[in-house]
Amino acid sequence: MTSNQIKSKKRVRDHGEVFTPDFIVNDMLDLVKDETERIESRFLEPACGDGNFLAPILERKLEVVKKKYKSSQVEFERNVVLAISSIYGVELLHDNVAICISRLYKIIEDVYLKLYKSKCKDDFRKSIEFILSRNILQGNALNLKTADDKKYIVFSEWSFTNGSSIKRRDFEYRELADFDPKKPTLFSVRELSDTGETVFSPMPVKEFPLKHYLKLDYEDAK
Repeated sequence: MTSNQIKSKKRVRDHGEVFTPDFIVNDMLDLVKDETERIESRFLEPACGDGNFLAPILERKLEVVKKKYKSSQVEFERNVVLAISSIYGVELLHDNVAICISRLYKIIEDVYLKLYKSKCKDDFRKSIEFILSRNILQGNALNLKTADDKKYIVFSEWSFTNGSSIKRRDFEYRELADFDPKKPTLFSVRELSDTGETVFSPMPVKEFPLKHYLKLDYEDAK
């Protein structure tokens, strides 16, 4: 076990914290290469640590965004918001959560600043910060609850509508994690797929009004 795989023996003993080496991370991501390069493809890491999987996923998505949209700052910003809003993580340890959020933000900031320099927008940065605060959460992925065990983890879904507006809906992680089409009582909404099969959709615990993607000034914004 190399030193960059652990922070301390105590953390390994107390929390089973061992980080996956970079070469294994990249090999695993290459198994789903097309998805890692699809801007809107959603990823959830239930034990995300400080972002060893999420960081390279974001880097791959940003590389696609940069190639396609760097000539238009507006389109670049919009698609970066789309990319980061599709990345989710749960982590038990608070310091790892903070490092992961900072790491993902820095990846975006470095690319953004290099491309647009003095034209960079603080509103864009604030939106990225807020999305990260809702998508990378401290909690226990085994019992699906927050770190204090008092509430169930709640994630936000971000959906673009009308080009520049975002619809936010919050869902309990337990509904998403416990999905079982053989148990329709888990969900109260029934829909039919294009093939005529029944699809069960989880109900949001809260819905929010449309917001411009540069103005995500929700009440719970930090």
